[in-house]
Parts: sequence; C-alpha cells; structure tokens
Amino acid sequence: MSIRETATEAYREALPVVVLSAAGGLFSGVVLGEMEAELAAVPGLLLLVPALLATRGNVYGSLGARLASALHQGLIEPRLDLDDDRTRAAVAAAMANGILISCFAGVVGFALLSVLAREHASLVTLLGIALIAGAVSGLLLTVAVVVVVFLGYRRGLNPDTLAGPVVTTTGDVIGVATLLAAARIVLALGGG
Repeated sequence: MSIRETATEAYREALPVVVLSAAGGLFSGVVLGEMEAELAAVPGLLLLVPALLATRGNVYGSLGARLASALHQGLIEPRLDLDDDRTRAAVAAAMANGILISCFAGVVGFALLSVLAREHASLVTLLGIALIAGAVSGLLLTVAVVVVVFLGYRRGLNPDTLAGPVVTTTGDVIGVATLLAAARIVLALGGG
C-alpha cells in the first residue's frame, strides 16, 4: 500500500469521527454552561471538571488501546458478551481505575482548596460528586468503548483510529453530564 493510499484510508476512517468529536465538544460546553447554579452552590466544583474529564480520556483511552491491541494480536474476539477473561479483566481494571481516580480527584481537590484557603464545599460533598460522576461515567464509557472498538473492528475499521476520538468526545459529553447529575443528586441529598 502506498503512502497516499494509507493517508487516504486514515482520513476516510478518522474524519467522520473527528467531526463528531468537535460537535460533542461543543455540546459539552453547552452542558457546562448550564451548570451555573451547581457551580455557585458547590464551591470548588469547577476544580473537579478538568480533573475528571482528563481522567476519563486517560483511563478509558487506555481501555480502548488495550482492546484494540488484543484484537490485532488475535488474543480476544470482538464479542459484545464480554465472555472472554481478558476482556472482562480489562473492563474491570478500567472501571476500578476510573472510580479510584475520581475519588482521588475529589480528596486532592478538597485538600488543595483547603491549603490555598479558598472557599470550598465539604469533603463529603466533593467526594460524593466525584464518586457518583466517576462510577456512572465509567459504566457508560466502558459500554461505549467496547461497542465502538468491537463493532468497528468487525466492520473492518482500525479500532486504534476510532478509540481515541470516540473516548475523548464521549468522555467529555458523558463526563460533564454525569458531573452535573451527580452535583444535583448530592445537592438534593443536602450536600453543599
């Protein structure tokens, strides 16, 4: 295959996903703009936004890369039933890492705001929001990554090309939406 053919194929596979990524990023911005009341009610919540969004991409991007590599090497089959031990282990590790890093972000965010003598919500509030958002977004992102990587592979697309942009965009959209929902849940339970 020539360089030109390789480049054409890469653009053919990646361009639609990148366009959807841009649209998803704009949607995430709209959702973030709707969080004014929650940001005012939970001092320090804004600090969690970049931390939680970055970790979504890192953790679930690694899951996508791990699954893609295993597919390329023939170590797993692209089945959505998660019947393979390697697939289940990769999914479990991603979920555990996603939840743990979310809790870590909540605790470190609280500590940082305390040290800097900045206004902040209680540790229970920030940790509760981070935990709920981390768990729910992790579950949704895991489903998205597995479906996109496996279905893309079965349709002859390179899962490495799909996983990065899909995880980034889906992580932003789901991350902001679950952070908003988690903040509303914690506020409804009396946090703040």
